[in-house]
Amino acid sequence: MNLLTLTEIRRAVQNGPVSARVHVQVESVTGKTQREGKPYCELVLADACDRIKLRVWSDHPAYKTCSEFTTESFIQLEGEFYQHAQYGLEVEKNRWTVRPLTEQEKNELLQGPADLRAKQAADFEFLRQTVIAIADPRLRALSEAFLDEWGDRFRRTAAARNYHHARRGGLVEHTAQMMRVAKQIAPLYPELNFDLLLAGILFHDSGKLWENALPENGFVMNYDELGELMGHISIGLELVNALWRRLSFENVEAWKNLSPASEDVRMHLLHLIGAHHGEPEFGSPVAPKTPEAMALHYIDNLDARLEMFAAGYTTAKPLAARIFDRVRPLPGNLVKSLEKFQQAPSPPAPRDKLL
Repeated sequence: MNLLTLTEIRRAVQNGPVSARVHVQVESVTGKTQREGKPYCELVLADACDRIKLRVWSDHPAYKTCSEFTTESFIQLEGEFYQHAQYGLEVEKNRWTVRPLTEQEKNELLQGPADLRAKQAADFEFLRQTVIAIADPRLRALSEAFLDEWGDRFRRTAAARNYHHARRGGLVEHTAQMMRVAKQIAPLYPELNFDLLLAGILFHDSGKLWENALPENGFVMNYDELGELMGHISIGLELVNALWRRLSFENVEAWKNLSPASEDVRMHLLHLIGAHHGEPEFGSPVAPKTPEAMALHYIDNLDARLEMFAAGYTTAKPLAARIFDRVRPLPGNLVKSLEKFQQAPSPPAPRDKLL
């Protein structure tokens, strides 16, 4: 059987059942009981980009083995996968096997799929090059210091736990795409302070390095006490302030006569971080009150929600042809995009008849 990722299997089962192998980490094991009293355990299995639930019934030969798995367990699941009308991606009951991964297989799994590794590496390099090009020396120094000091943790942080880019390195993908959007719209709105907007995009979710960081050796996103007590907006504000204090002390003479004033730059950057959720009911302590803050808020929402559509087309329950069940927090059922127009090839010109 072919070795596939969970995402590849999800796509393949849209056309019918697929026999495959997948390498995953055990994210959780939960003992449960049916209404009839029959015990079973529910495994949540994760790879670099996706998750699947596996119900292991008590009459399965691997029931005892699976019940003893922990988050330290890395396994191969082999069987016939299919799309269940209610539960989504499933494995044919009692027609699957599991075995532990070898150390080499585990290391390869932790690296993630080659195409994802390449994309995230390119995105991180794009972030670096974009930061280097920031004209304001204070925002450039702040951004470079952040990437130098926290880059490794940044590269294994998810943008969210569930809704969008919820995978190792997802925050790098999300941030890079937001910067690409900003680069496209900035020439259309010359009143925007482009340097400030770029720095705001880099730092807007920087607190998620404590809320949503994944460990170096797994795909299980643990909970962090600082992240729980403070939240990523508060942490981001504190992080920027700490970096700013250090850098302003080191560059006191170079920064003191710059325009706009350094204190104004710091204050406006903090506003972008604090306002990026848009409204207090969504977690922001203040609403966007500058053009840059409003632009960042909408760029953030645009990229997050389009990612939810893309993921929803492969994970949501199909309701009808081209219609899928709602993926929260999107407002309603998903409908497939209209296919792009393709110009029909022109018919070949008739050849002149030979006389």
